[in-house]
Amino acid sequence: MSQTRVVDVGGVKIGGDNPVVVQSMTNTPTDDVEKTLAQIEGLVERGCELVRVAVPDSDAGKRLPDIVSGSPVPVIADIHYSPELAFAALEAGVDKLRLNPGNITDPKAIGEIAREARSLSIPIRVGVNSGSLDKKILEDYGRTPEGMVVSAEKEIELLEKEGFRDIVVSLKSSDVNRTIRANETFAERYDYPLHLGVTEAGGGRSGLVKSSIGIGTLLQEGIGDTIRVSLTADPREEVGTAYDILGSLGIRNRGVDIVSCPTCGRTEIDVETIGRELEARLEDLEDSLSLALMGCSVNGIGEADSADLGVVGTARGGVLYVDGEQEELIPSTSTVEVVNRLEKRIRSYLEKGE
Repeated sequence: MSQTRVVDVGGVKIGGDNPVVVQSMTNTPTDDVEKTLAQIEGLVERGCELVRVAVPDSDAGKRLPDIVSGSPVPVIADIHYSPELAFAALEAGVDKLRLNPGNITDPKAIGEIAREARSLSIPIRVGVNSGSLDKKILEDYGRTPEGMVVSAEKEIELLEKEGFRDIVVSLKSSDVNRTIRANETFAERYDYPLHLGVTEAGGGRSGLVKSSIGIGTLLQEGIGDTIRVSLTADPREEVGTAYDILGSLGIRNRGVDIVSCPTCGRTEIDVETIGRELEARLEDLEDSLSLALMGCSVNGIGEADSADLGVVGTARGGVLYVDGEQEELIPSTSTVEVVNRLEKRIRSYLEKGE
């Protein structure tokens, strides 16, 4: 795919040859500034680079200045139905607007928003969702990929008419195939950066699978400049999953990438529990590191040899490998002991830059 144009969101650049940007959205009441900022801090700790907040009413709009000034990352205002709330968000100093062309449809109002955003150098995301398409588009196209693209095109035309081109576009559906096709079609026609996501993906396994397939397929095709994984869960899980997707494709790495075996009757250590405990303990890590966590020596030695660190289960405990070289035996099959030793060694490895 051809390179997209670059849009600057509060100093975070989306598009071009810039890294794929990870973002999420708060689920706290926006008018509760303390809770919202606390959640933003938690998201940033996991690696979130842009954060979106809902602006459902004037009370939320009035608190936006406090959120913008207190947030360590750029803030995006999520606007639906009300042009007045878009103007309130611009006045509050947000770094980007998200407008839904399915429920803000008055061309005059959209033009006025574009002129004001242009005067302030504030980008706009045209956020198309198959679940909230305009009635006329539904009549003509139904909830199809083409209908989603047409919805974006109509909004883009109104923005461009005002000389506004700081545009990011998203085309999301809860249907994975529809999401993929809509983004592929748009990417063939435009060079505006794309924000990827499978909307209402759900929670648990379903949400992870849908998001990974939808976002991952498009990224593998060279489509997508920023991503938000939409999960029915703590938003911090969205950020973690986003980096898991990016890391799996070799696009961006953050934290520990664990390669672990599925376990079988040869397994000598509790691979599942060790992996889960390490992930929880090492959530704060920003640097990337690969860890092979293997229950026995069959594939274990080879995987450990390929990772920064590796542990291979034996009847006597876990054999620790560092940069492909056997370093020591963790002389216990105790899960707690293995986790403690591994956490300590991982942190020292990163601190020393081995």
